[in-house]
Amino acid sequence: MHEPLLCIEGLHAWYGESHVLHGVDLHVGQGELVTLLGRNGAGRTSTLRAILGLTGSRAGTVRIGGVETVGLPTFEIARLGVGYCPEERGIFASLSVQENLMLPPPLAAGTPMPLDEIYEMFPNLANRGKTQGTRLSGGEQQMLALARILRSGARLLLLDEISEGLSPVIVEEIGRAIGKLKQRGYTILLVEQNFEFAAGLADRLYVMEHGQIAAHFPASEVDARADMLNELIGV
Repeated sequence: MHEPLLCIEGLHAWYGESHVLHGVDLHVGQGELVTLLGRNGAGRTSTLRAILGLTGSRAGTVRIGGVETVGLPTFEIARLGVGYCPEERGIFASLSVQENLMLPPPLAAGTPMPLDEIYEMFPNLANRGKTQGTRLSGGEQQMLALARILRSGARLLLLDEISEGLSPVIVEEIGRAIGKLKQRGYTILLVEQNFEFAAGLADRLYVMEHGQIAAHFPASEVDARADMLNELIGV
């Protein structure tokens, strides 16, 4: 049996003296879409940041494609084919859409998605190539942030609160794009507050509480776990 593409065991993380993750165990198989749910402050974003070595310090095991990464700097972890779409999006506001998309250097571990495929997946960006980031709507900025990591050739995508603050129409469009990425074989770890959005896409779900995994189950069990979900995340 093959090891999952992302395998986390006993992961602890700190910001200074603040201990934010307490022995997280989580795995994502090749081509899977796994959702990480939880209330604000539960440790979901810190888990993504710890995978990339962006917390103050960390301990435990994080293997990506079988490679132990806890001792590696962030840029070497990214070169293993990891793309991170942070909650704050992080696009370059002074650059145009096309300049943002051409910025990421291609990773040796993957093949960048061609621009024509990017624009097919995100039609809102197709006619905005020369538009500066500051002139994009929030939804267009989110699409650009996701599109930019696809241009790097990353195959493991870490997506943080990608639907937050967006209109239902844009959330639906981004959901369709993520579904297409899953069909293409991308591996996705999705941190979300929007339960309906997340549950509709996920193969499996993890729920965090107080920096630990409180529950883990396949999407087929969502209805049966309604009482537990209501207790943990207020669904």
